[in-house]
Parts: sequence; C-alpha cells; structure tokens
Amino acid sequence: MRDSVTTERMAKGVQQLISLTETGQLQWERQIGSAHRYARWKNNLLILGPAEAPDTSDVPRYLFITPFDSPECAEINSDDPELKADLLRLVQAVEVATKDQAPRDPFAVNNELFSRISD
Repeated sequence: MRDSVTTERMAKGVQQLISLTETGQLQWERQIGSAHRYARWKNNLLILGPAEAPDTSDVPRYLFITPFDSPECAEINSDDPELKADLLRLVQAVEVATKDQAPRDPFAVNNELFSRISD
C-alpha cells in the first residue's frame, strides 16, 4: 500500500495530464494496429492502454510512465480504487483528442532521427 502523499502526487499528475490533453498542450498519438495511445511529456514516454477499444468498459486500463533517461517506471491502473476515476477521465480525454487522428508506427525507420544521431 502506498502512502497518502504518493497517492496525492499521482492523482495531481494524472489531473495535469487530463488538463494538458483537453487544452491540446499534450499531443497523444494513436499506434497502428492497436488502441494504445502514447505521448512524450517532460522527458517521459506515456503509454495509455490496453489494446482494446475504450468502449470496452470492463477491460482494465493503465497509464505506464517511463523516463527516457532512466530504467525506472510507474504504472497506474484502473484497479486502483483511489486513482481509477482520474485514470478513466484521462482515457476519455485522450480518446476525444485522438478520435480523428490517423494511426502511425512509432517505431518506423525515420531518416530525421538518424540524421540527428549520426552527425
């Protein structure tokens, strides 16, 4: 069981993601062949899942957060009684923000990436 300070900090983080998503300041992307959504924020990779469509209400949801510069990670899932409501609000906000977006492959070979790392 985590302490109340950690829970409060996690809730504030998810609420901030909701706000940034709703105002368009955080850009989520759809992944080809999956219902996953992903975004980059403050040097972190955010993955919202799982791979079932959001209208499947009985499927647990999760937010996976991993820094680009560290092996650490955190996960919030909809089985969490204290964070479930906020997580599901984030799922809805992301779905609204990405509903008309064409999916893309985040792992596709990208010439721009290779030009940045090979110079």
